[in-house]
Amino acid sequence: MAARIQKLLQQKPGEGEITVNGWVRTRRDTGSFSFLEINDGSCLSNLQVIADGTLENYEEEISKLSAGCSVEITGVLQESPAKGQTVELQAAIITVIGWADPETYPLQKKRHSLEFLRSISHLRPRTNALGAVTRIRSRLTIAVNLFFQERDFIQVHTPIITTSDCEGAGEMFQVSATGEKKDAPFFGSSAGLTVSGQLQAEVYAMALGQVYTFGPTFRAENSNTSRHLAEFWMIEPEMAFCDLECNMAIATDLLKFVLQDVLKNCVEDLTLCNKFIEKGLLQKLQDVVDKDFVHLTYTEAVEKLQDVKEAFEYPVEWGIDLQSEHERYLTEKVYKCPVIVTDYPASIKPFYMRVSDDGKTVAAMDILVPGIGEIVGGSQREERLKVLEKRMKNAGIDIEEYDWYLDLRRYGTVPHAGFGLGFERLVQFATGMSNIREVIPFPRTPGFAPC
Repeated sequence: MAARIQKLLQQKPGEGEITVNGWVRTRRDTGSFSFLEINDGSCLSNLQVIADGTLENYEEEISKLSAGCSVEITGVLQESPAKGQTVELQAAIITVIGWADPETYPLQKKRHSLEFLRSISHLRPRTNALGAVTRIRSRLTIAVNLFFQERDFIQVHTPIITTSDCEGAGEMFQVSATGEKKDAPFFGSSAGLTVSGQLQAEVYAMALGQVYTFGPTFRAENSNTSRHLAEFWMIEPEMAFCDLECNMAIATDLLKFVLQDVLKNCVEDLTLCNKFIEKGLLQKLQDVVDKDFVHLTYTEAVEKLQDVKEAFEYPVEWGIDLQSEHERYLTEKVYKCPVIVTDYPASIKPFYMRVSDDGKTVAAMDILVPGIGEIVGGSQREERLKVLEKRMKNAGIDIEEYDWYLDLRRYGTVPHAGFGLGFERLVQFATGMSNIREVIPFPRTPGFAPC
């Protein structure tokens, strides 16, 4: 197995040959030898390779290498006199694995726009920016699982194909078998791609105490904004014997934990993002880790927004859901830190959220962050059978189809709560990317599904 460049750059020069695989970023000829910059994707930094002109295939192959070519190099790691690097590889053998035609290879040594890179999604992870985003995304995945495992949560894989619409909005992709007849659906009833694993996660929370699901979700919403995808990933914990305060505490701790983790483990990639994608990114992330979140009710948030002299595109009034511009104004202009908004009107929230004593609001909470707006949405769930049945009837939901869900209230009901954290929005926040299409490997949006 070839050595990974990330590990080699941390080693001291030593005796003995090593082998490295990777792709050529640049070749620079100087006199009787060449400098090759090699990258294998393990880190942002390249490994400098010294290719002497005396190598057997120097004239026929090495001198013709260009960006994108793949190579295998065996040599000795030695101390580098060049500035900005501690080691370099003195090549003994360079084998060209695959050529890349410099006339047609689209990733030459220059900065490319993110819009252009989106048009070549099969090649864009080879760039510095998208490589950094992918490594940060990978580390965030690890951090999420570490957080829940350290707190004794049990991971549950909820269905991707479901017969229930958790949000009740009807924006689901329908699933059917080829040649399926409408009167004889494959699953016995209409099925779609899940918009949330919450309802099924509640099933397991009522048996195992505290669980989480982390997987793909889908929404057939004809929206082409920089904040929406048709396919995205969600982190959804559910906790039995947990109220809204408990729910907010866990969500806050999760955000702080994963951001602290990437600040520690993705220094090089975050530094690149801080320099070229969002100035001040590192300080923004550190502020979330260090500062307390502001808490206010929906009613207080509406009053605050109505008091400011800001010409919002969408007017603010009680009973209407807050828009992204309102959420960002609270976090970026008013409080300059993450904000938790609670106690939303029942009329604008789903049936499963617990109705408050006032009968007008529900025990819901959203966590808002600068640059994004809502990043977490959650609630205490309605554990009272009669109240839940009434909410479902008022929402026009077929109670018979959700009889299994009501069983959770009939047999050993307990207060419980949970939330959803949009993973792509978390990656956006952590990298500073303004468009959500840049933080998922293969974005799916209306009219666009590459690869």
